[in-house]
This record gives sequence, structure tokens and C-alpha cells, in this order.
Amino acid sequence: MAEKIMHRRRRPMSILVATVLAAAGGGAGAQDRMPPLSAEDLTEQQAQALADFVAARGEPTGPWIALLRSPQLMTHARGLGDYLDFQSALPGYLRELVILLTAREWGQSYLWSVHYPLAIDEGFSADMARAIAEGRRPEGMVEEEEILYEFCMELQRNRGVSDVTYERTVSRFGEQGVVEAVSLMGYYTMVAMLSNTSRAPLPAGAAPALASFPR
Repeated sequence: MAEKIMHRRRRPMSILVATVLAAAGGGAGAQDRMPPLSAEDLTEQQAQALADFVAARGEPTGPWIALLRSPQLMTHARGLGDYLDFQSALPGYLRELVILLTAREWGQSYLWSVHYPLAIDEGFSADMARAIAEGRRPEGMVEEEEILYEFCMELQRNRGVSDVTYERTVSRFGEQGVVEAVSLMGYYTMVAMLSNTSRAPLPAGAAPALASFPR
């Protein structure tokens, strides 16, 4: 049986949603490739997907503006994101660790700018976040963070995980935790790729937090 996952501070969903929207607002009009669609240009499906999104989360920003080009995908992606962000078996600070690692892997400053304050609010160390941003292995990780960090880095870099890494991660988080950690990386990889492709602008007043690494 998997060892019980240790939880740090967790916030009510309504507060978390409000923080996401506040962090992401203000820069939606500056996209280079996929700017916001005008109301008169929306198809019936796009108008419905947009109305549903606004009712659930507020005005779309960043990659969600690009996703409106595929309204059914936008709706399904929102549902998946709601589960992974707010209902996943992983506690909040570990979810945010996975998201920051994914943002760093893709050099995605918009994603980082939205989720960095959420990670800090969930109890994740600013020093460890800085190390991730700089491409360094964080020091002072608790056991759960270290296990998940090694798992995510191995999967991102090797496109697979060793038996040792897999067994250690399953032992700590269970099979559900492993599936949801991988799905979180996959979901935010999609978000990062959409943001990079559409050149989603940073929130107003935010500076790029992630330098490009040589390939």
C-alpha cells in the first residue's frame, strides 16, 4: 500500500481560481499570432465555449485565447485542467512543482508567471523555484519533492523512467499518483506548446522569468 501523502497548506478552490485569474490577467491583447477573436467573428460553437469558460473562470487569457480556435478542445481541456489543478490526488505544492518543471522544460515564461505565485502560496520554497528556473537541482527538498523531481526530470529528459525510479514513485504516491503526475506534465506540456506557438504574452507588468537554454 502506498505511503500516505503528506499535505502542506491547501487553499479553497475559489481562492485558488481567483489567484490564477488575477495573475494571468492584463496581457491578453498583445498576442502576436492568435489575438483575441472579435464577437462578430465567433462561430456558434466558439461563442458557447467562450460563454462557458467565462462563467467558470472569467475572461480567457494566454493559451486559452488560442484554444478558442478549437471550441470543443477548449471545453474538454478546461475540464481536464480543473481536475488536475484542483482535485488531483497530489497535494497542491507537488502539483505546482510538476507545473514549474514543465514550464522550465519548455522555457514558458507565461506559464511560470501564473504558477510561480501559486507554488509559493502552496508552501513551495522560493529558493527551490529559483533553482528550477536556473536549471539547477534544488537543494533542501523534502522526500516527496525529491522523488517527484527525479521522476519528472527523468521522464522529460529520457522519455521514460527506470524501474528503480518507477517503483520508488509508486511506493510513495501509488499508481494513481503516478498517472496523475504524468498527466499533469502532459497537460501543461500542451499548454506550454500552445503558448510558445501562439506567442501568448506575459501578464501585464511581468518580465520573462526563464532564460533560454542552449539546445
